[in-house]
Amino acid sequence: MARTTGRVFLTVAGADFVCSASTVKSANRDVVVTAGHCVKDGSGEWAANWTFVPGYDTAHEHPYGQYTARRMFVAGPWSRSGDDNYDVGMVALATSRGRHVTDVVGAQSIAFNTGRGGQAFGFGYPADPPYDGSHLVYCAGRLKNDPHGQTRDQGLGCDMTAGASGGPWMTSFDTATGRGTITSLSSFKYSDDHRTMYGPYFGDTIKSLFRTAERA
Repeated sequence: MARTTGRVFLTVAGADFVCSASTVKSANRDVVVTAGHCVKDGSGEWAANWTFVPGYDTAHEHPYGQYTARRMFVAGPWSRSGDDNYDVGMVALATSRGRHVTDVVGAQSIAFNTGRGGQAFGFGYPADPPYDGSHLVYCAGRLKNDPHGQTRDQGLGCDMTAGASGGPWMTSFDTATGRGTITSLSSFKYSDDHRTMYGPYFGDTIKSLFRTAERA
């Protein structure tokens, strides 16, 4: 688990940001999934200098190498209007030292159109206080529908802060093996509720996004 999730370093419109991402099992062995806003600022600019660092920790900042973006993809509704229902990005990475990322760190399964609700584990590298981005953090709990009805997202009780965006949410997670199935990711919080993180539902649009990325 600690190997397949990593920190992302990126620049948007001249400002530096951090996010989280996870490798997923893919045909080209290069794909990571993250939040759409970690790849493109809604209808605005694409990110630059996009680098994935799996298993990041401050003792060994790049224990498994660094992987730069080769091609980046976001869902159409996110690119057109910043629709939070589709805040998902898929990035095909370049090799590092001649090796594909999933050959080095492994990969998690990804699933689409799964049942709603149930138990999930969320992972990420929150970087705003009380966190500093130095290590992987997780949340666990039952998924609940958006009480505001503004999205089809589900909420997970979680105190992670900015920097955790894009980190994977897994169902059927096995703490012994560190393996699970990614069915969502950390996307946003409502300003009046800092205790709940929301994640988009992976339906057909996200499935086709993944198929495009794994063929890139």
